[in-house]
Order: sequence, then structure tokens, then C-alpha cells
Amino acid sequence: MKEMLRIPMHFATLLLLSLVFLSGCRNKNDVADIRITLADTIIDAPVDGRLLIMIADNNTREPRFQISDGAATQLIFGMDAEGWEPGGTLRFNSDAIGYPLRSIKEIPEGEYYIQAFLNRYETFNLSTGHTIKMHMDQGEGQQWLSSPGNLYSEPVRISVKGGKIRATLELVNMIPPIAPAEDSEYIKHIRIESKSLTEFWGRPMHLQANVLVPAGFDAASDARYPLFVFHGHFPYSIGDFRTTPPDAAPDDTIYNSRFGITGYDYIQQKEAWDFYQKWISDDFPRYVIIEIQHPNPYYDDSYAVNSANIGPYGDAIMKELIPEVEKLFNCVGEGWGRFTYGGSTGGWEALAVQVLYPDDFNGCFAACPDPIDFRAYTVVNIYEDKNAYYLDSRYKKTSRPGMRDGRGHVKSTLEEQNILEYVLGTNSRSGGQWDIWQAVFSPQGEDGYPKPIWDKLTGELDTEVANHWRENYDLRYILERDWATLGSRLEGKIHIYCGDMDNYYLNNAVVLMEKFLESTTDPYYDGVVEYGDGFEHCWNGDHNNPNYITRLRYNWQYNDLIRERLRKSAPADHKLVNWGIR
Repeated sequence: MKEMLRIPMHFATLLLLSLVFLSGCRNKNDVADIRITLADTIIDAPVDGRLLIMIADNNTREPRFQISDGAATQLIFGMDAEGWEPGGTLRFNSDAIGYPLRSIKEIPEGEYYIQAFLNRYETFNLSTGHTIKMHMDQGEGQQWLSSPGNLYSEPVRISVKGGKIRATLELVNMIPPIAPAEDSEYIKHIRIESKSLTEFWGRPMHLQANVLVPAGFDAASDARYPLFVFHGHFPYSIGDFRTTPPDAAPDDTIYNSRFGITGYDYIQQKEAWDFYQKWISDDFPRYVIIEIQHPNPYYDDSYAVNSANIGPYGDAIMKELIPEVEKLFNCVGEGWGRFTYGGSTGGWEALAVQVLYPDDFNGCFAACPDPIDFRAYTVVNIYEDKNAYYLDSRYKKTSRPGMRDGRGHVKSTLEEQNILEYVLGTNSRSGGQWDIWQAVFSPQGEDGYPKPIWDKLTGELDTEVANHWRENYDLRYILERDWATLGSRLEGKIHIYCGDMDNYYLNNAVVLMEKFLESTTDPYYDGVVEYGDGFEHCWNGDHNNPNYITRLRYNWQYNDLIRERLRKSAPADHKLVNWGIR
């Protein structure tokens, strides 16, 4: 398989390469002849990146917007491009890896719409001595489809006949820049250049805290505020907070496919307006909330820990960003006055930072956390299973599920999800879920990219890499291994919530974690592990309301539990406001 095509800088070499393409190198039996030109009207220097071709059997939307890991997905194929000169043409042929069809040769005859897309890379000279090429976030949260500077063609109608596919495309469109969020009375945005991350990546790297300021905040006051760190995916600004009444109609008939309801725009706006009214009420406890922007070349989020591939994000957040926020907004500035919460990615992060920085937080509230025990890495035991994609069996080949709905119906397999990521980017460069886990948890390979936990094409697991994961990021294992020193520092701080029909099978790891936590005696963990009966992904502890409501209430849902923690740990001269603590 020819995954990478190098595009030389010099015209003579480029001409020679073109002749080779059009003659000797072209296999006359090749079914595909797809040519993509890089328009010199929008690019004036050579580019690197992942070149993608999307093919759809309809024109209801552009093909690039019809790729998913669900049943309705259309086709996508990928190859690497390096040193692509403006005005130059690449030939995209049947060697390219695809999803869900592995090869262009498998496309049935018919009428289609085809579109080209380039996810651009830049070169990083890492402090480890490696040089790698990655897509850097451009303010969108590491989303290739919407990242400013990425290039795409207009869709073109084509016919596949006699097993042949022909198309000529030109990358003539560039995604425009995204304006940064603006400050308001209650919402501020604090952006810093991180010294440690800049050193690791070999170019300026930034962190941002989106800050929700307490009502009545006065920098000259001696009042002090607890800091709530709300972990999650890339937040453009503070969400779920609105200072004006809803402008959406309560009887809005727009259907929300995620939750299977209509009128969700109104629900979101109403919840955000209600929270604002709580926030400014006279008796509501006063605290500072931050949501962190920490996108990186691998994902929209760093997982808030130090990593061989991602860099020292844990320390950068804890030692550079948080102290700056606490200084500006009169926060307590000590572990007893910090709390953390979040769901999914944010759930894992909330528990991870509580475990890895045990004295720096006074409680974590981890909802539907990403795998917290790698014996249940969703449905894979990375220490014992031989293959991630199929059940171990001598006589049959049974696919492992990747996602289910609330009734247990499988929506996609683990193999399908990983092949899609492989098409989007080799070397963990897809910006997808499995690739970021691999980038965070794995050691760095000799080529500077993460060592794979399994072969993306076959699913064969690597035991050596699995051992590295266990020692550094398996949160249940770390707690059990180090409970003698961690137990007293985490007593009463761990709260975990998960629906027992989690779409990604994350409840499996929670069960294993609970088994360990309930076995602790010296000391007993004295926390909470709760399950939502029949609830899907993102259940966060509310047994009375649906997920689509409770997911909008993280910022005040745990206040009663936090008040109890503060009663036990706040000093007599705490200077907290409206917490009812003497």
C-alpha cells in the first residue's frame, strides 16, 4: 500500500514525477484515476497533510459532511501528501485505504458525488529530538472539518461504470479563521503561553481558561472563592449560561436526533437562563468556574495529564494556568478550595487529576468517565485479549462492539471506528477518540509518534505498550497499587456516576473500579459510585431527569456535596461567601 507521496520542490523533479505517474508507474489495471489540483490562487507555498476523498450516493449535503461511524455513513479514502506545490496535481488511486469499503475497487456501479479535502500539517521539532508532522488546532478544537486553513473542493458528480472511476478535482476553498470569544460582565477568557508546553513542542503553545466570575466580584475585596474546574471537550466559551431569556420557541419542532426530541434549542436556552438567575441570586454560593481550552496536535483536549506524546499538560494546567486564574479572581488557592467535575472525557480527567494531584483538589465528580480500568478498555482487556477487534476464538470471528444504543443495539464495531480513524490520519493523527487515548497513554515510538496499543488494520494487541498504559494511566490499578499512600489523601473525595447502558460500555470499567474502592479499609474510600438504571452515556447522578437535562446542570448539580466537603475541611478564617459554613 502506497500511503505517502512526496511532492518535490523543484519544477524539473515535479515534471519528471508527473511523467512517471502518467506512464510507467500507472497500473493499467488500476480502476481509479482521481486527480486533485492544489489551486495556486489560495496557497503560495508547499503544504503537507492528509488528503481525503469523500464519495456519497446523494447530494443532500456535501460528501464531507456525510462521514460517520454509523450506518448512514458514506465513503472516505485517505493518503498522505508531503511538499505539495501550489498548482501541482496529485493522483489519488485505488491503493488508498478506505472506510467503510477498504478499497476504491469495491465501490458498486452507480452515480455518485465526489469531493476532496486536505487536512493540513505543520512540522514540530520536539524536545525529545524527534521531528513530526501534525495538524495544529486553529481555534476550532481540533476538528478537521472546520479547522481554518484546511482546503476542500466543490463536489463533482461522477459515474462508476465497468469498475472504473474517473474524476478531476481542485482544492479551491479554504476554511476561514475563527474569531476569539469576547469577554462579558460575567465571562472572561484568560490565555497564557505555557513555558513547559512551548519547550516540548518547539513552538508557542497556549492554554486558555474560560472563567465564569461570581456575582458581586470585587478584586479589592477580601472575599475568597472556591475554584470549580469543569473538564470536558474544547469549550469555545462558557456554555449553559445566558443572561437573557430564551429566544427559541418552546414548541420548536426542530428534531434533535441525539436525544430523539424536538424543542431542544429552547430547553438549552431555558436551562442556561435559569442558571444565570441562580448565579446572581442573593443566597447562591459564590465560586469561580473555569473550563479549560487545551487542544493540541492530537485532539481537542489533552486529557489534563503529563504524557510522553502530548507533553506536560497536567503540570502546565496545575502550575501555570490555574495559579494565574486564582490570582486574578481571588480564589482560595489551596487544595481544600478546589473541586473538579465533568463527563466522558471530562469524567476521566476529573478522576485522573484528583488521583494524580491528590492534595490539590478536595473532591472530584466523574460522570460516565472514559475507561478508568484498562481490563475494561470499553470491551477490551488490553492485558489478556490477543485481538481488539474480534473475540478470541478458534473457529469463528465475532466482532467486538464499539457503540450501542440504549436498548443494546450495536451501532458500530470497534474495528469500524478504528479503521475510520486510520483513514483520517496515520500515526494517531485522526483527531479521533481511539487515537487520542493512544497518544496520551502510549510511550513515544522511535519515529516520534505514539506506539500503537494495537495494529490499526488487524487489531493485534501489543503487550509491552499495554504494560506502559497500566503503570501510568490505569486509574484503578494506580489506586490499588498506591493506596497505602493515596488512601488518606483521597478519603471522601471520589464520586463516580455512570449509566448502566452507557453507549460506549464505559460502565464496565466503573464496575471494576467500584469493586476495588468498596474493598478499601485502611482507610475506606468513603465516596460514591452510582449507576443510572437504563441510562445511556453522560448520566451524571440525577435519577429523576433525562440526560438531555442533567448534562446542562453540571455547574451547580454537586453544590450540596461540595458544601459538605467544605464544612469538613475549610479553615475557620475561610472568607467564603454564601456557603453557610462557620
